[in-house]
Amino acid sequence: MTASPAAAVEKVRLPLVLGITDGLLNALTLAAASLTGSGSPVGWGLAARVGCAALITSAFTVMVADYAERRAHLVHVAKELSLSGSGRMAATRLGRLALLRSYGAALVACVASFAGAALPLALGAVLPGPPWIVVVLAVLALSALGAALARLLAGRPALWALAMAAGGVATTLIGVRLNIA
Repeated sequence: MTASPAAAVEKVRLPLVLGITDGLLNALTLAAASLTGSGSPVGWGLAARVGCAALITSAFTVMVADYAERRAHLVHVAKELSLSGSGRMAATRLGRLALLRSYGAALVACVASFAGAALPLALGAVLPGPPWIVVVLAVLALSALGAALARLLAGRPALWALAMAAGGVATTLIGVRLNIA
């Protein structure tokens, strides 16, 4: 029996949204100086380095958080069933399945994070014009993601889009102040 497309999306929604958002914010923070013209030019090397940094941090963060949540659920169920030893369920097939699913979530998040970070910077490497165009594109991508999430979650698209765009602008300003790349 195969899962419906809606169920498949629901399983990867959190790591996908986390990954894309994390990647875009990493690009805006780590490459802000380059994107605003005060750092080294935006190039393929910068896109790859920032993408890899986003991939690694996202994979680790999502893996730890997802597994902690799944393991906490197993501990809770064990207590509800009055099983001896709160960690016993985590040592069963269910515990191994939780770990495997956490690896899957981390994989989705790290691919999405790499894409979210590297793609805007790669566009900056090939697009003619000023490097700040990448900031505009990344903020627009965050805004579009916010509007899409709002529609999916019965929220107010304009409000979500504005909030995500504001987060992108604020992150860029912090990145300019930090002057990392």
